[in-house]
Amino acid sequence: MIVPMKKIALVVLEKERKDALKRLRKLGVVQLEEVQGSSDELQACRDQSNKVTKAISLLSDTKVPKQVAKRQKKLEKDAALELAATLVQQTEQKKGCYDRITAARNDLERLSGWGDVVPEEIAALAEKGVYVSLYEIPTNKYNTIGADARTLLVNRDKAKSRFLLIADGADADRPADLPPEAYQVVLPPKSTAELRREIAECEKQIAAIDAQVADSVQYLDALKSYVPLLAKDIELENVCSGMGYESKTAGDEESAVPQSSVPLAWVTGFVPADDLARLQETAKKEQWGLAVGEPAEDEFVPTKLKNNRLVSVIYPLTDFLDVTPGYREFDISGWFLLFFCIFFAMIFGDACYGALITLAGLAVLAKSRKGGRSLGVLVTLLGVCTMAWGVVTCSWFGIEPERLPSSLVGISFAPFSAAKSGADVANTNQKIFCFTLALIQLSIAHLKCMVADRRSLKFFGDMGSLFMIWGMFYVVMNMVVDSVRYPLGVTDTTLFVGGFPLPFVCLGVLGLGFVLNFVFSNYEGSVGKSILESVKNIISVLLGVVNQFSDIVSYIRLWAVALAGAAISETVNTMAGPMFGKMVLFAFGIILLVFGHGLNMILNLLSVIVHGVRLNTLEFSQHLGMTWSGSKFRPFSDE
Repeated sequence: MIVPMKKIALVVLEKERKDALKRLRKLGVVQLEEVQGSSDELQACRDQSNKVTKAISLLSDTKVPKQVAKRQKKLEKDAALELAATLVQQTEQKKGCYDRITAARNDLERLSGWGDVVPEEIAALAEKGVYVSLYEIPTNKYNTIGADARTLLVNRDKAKSRFLLIADGADADRPADLPPEAYQVVLPPKSTAELRREIAECEKQIAAIDAQVADSVQYLDALKSYVPLLAKDIELENVCSGMGYESKTAGDEESAVPQSSVPLAWVTGFVPADDLARLQETAKKEQWGLAVGEPAEDEFVPTKLKNNRLVSVIYPLTDFLDVTPGYREFDISGWFLLFFCIFFAMIFGDACYGALITLAGLAVLAKSRKGGRSLGVLVTLLGVCTMAWGVVTCSWFGIEPERLPSSLVGISFAPFSAAKSGADVANTNQKIFCFTLALIQLSIAHLKCMVADRRSLKFFGDMGSLFMIWGMFYVVMNMVVDSVRYPLGVTDTTLFVGGFPLPFVCLGVLGLGFVLNFVFSNYEGSVGKSILESVKNIISVLLGVVNQFSDIVSYIRLWAVALAGAAISETVNTMAGPMFGKMVLFAFGIILLVFGHGLNMILNLLSVIVHGVRLNTLEFSQHLGMTWSGSKFRPFSDE
């Protein structure tokens, strides 16, 4: 069920707000409304968290021997924060070293043809009135330099000639008879010898940093352990600095609030009704002001689900899918679990697959800690259901029925077993079973809506939808299963109910349902307005009838996907079978079976997510009017 929530407002002394929040967090029963805080403490916490995250990323990417990585050591929080800050600082230093090495190497490469270049010597010549600049020009253009340009050739090769241009002053213009192909070589910030020494020093510093980082890998787990604690610190500081309080400076949002003799601070949130007494007891003990009320209709309220142990095993799946019913929607956890187990079993559809899944579930269960075994129980339950369906349909690793022991064939259920009734009969009956599941599940949806709207005339609109499902079920049986067995008119095979032909009864129920739905589905206090709303949306209303048909037919996907999985199993067996006749190929046959059936199980798992989950979260939920728009209740707590 969805636990009822209460809206609360908590008022504390401003000077005690952080201590009050710590006490509230220790209590762990209130989800606070979102606030955006801002303070130096909050920024400091965020900076610490960022540094730890960067340090963890750095250490995780550092390659060290496995035995070294496994030797993890503990570290106190302050030491861990200091280590993270050091590692981040060293990373920046290392980046700076690489930048300096790159710049130095670029300069050395650029000046590689000049030999040793010392900018200080050129500056010394300038102080004596001799102004020289370094130039390069294509060798075949050097002789085109005019006589007015005073040059001194340094060296040349096939491609370039390097020369010094002697100028009359520091700001002298470029000589007019100097060819445009000649370009000035910018002097480096240091001599080439100093650039080489800088590269060596930077490489030495990088090696030292790498050694320090590698040595710090032993603290990786310690740093990871402080990530959730730092997240809690950020959460606390954010709430503390984002609380409303009276001593806001002028111009702030709360500045107009009259000042009391003792400044106060306040925060709002939601508490489950069954935890309210604990909060009230704590508030009384701590002398907090506490106001309690009902959430407003337009207020977004978090959802807390509370079910028995069996139903709760579905939570790992819904958490994985990140689907939560809205606070004012239905809790369908029990129905979700029931039908998902059926859908899962039908899609996998093999007793041996079910046995493997059961073993996997038991393994997960054995390794799970007490209080966290829901996943193991769910997997085991799904495996058992799959085994049961495989036994009913006589499906054992896709092996042909004539190759199975007679005992396995004997325990299968004749209407669904191809081994007993033949493939055509079994497939037809399985289709009927799929549509029957649709009828049952969608009927449950509308019955729940009828119960919810029992004090409103909208009840009859829900009843109309239910009647439409029942009537449309017969239409589906006629159009998809067998038009002879389920005729829409009077024939030799027509059944009679109370003297009336069954097809006419079903079509009458369908028509009655449409009328009721048309008149009452939009009821909000006025029948006339409800009818007018239906008239306005007549296209949607008519499409709703089509949707009833398509939603029922949609359940045939269970049979179709299972049939595809069975075909893959049989194909794998057919391919591997001949290999077992030769000793040389025996191992390859085993590998093919393991790979083929393993791949089939993976495909079946994907099919469960796509199809099995869809029937619950889409078809079933749409008929319930659910949008899964809720947010899971997450209390402000230490956990």
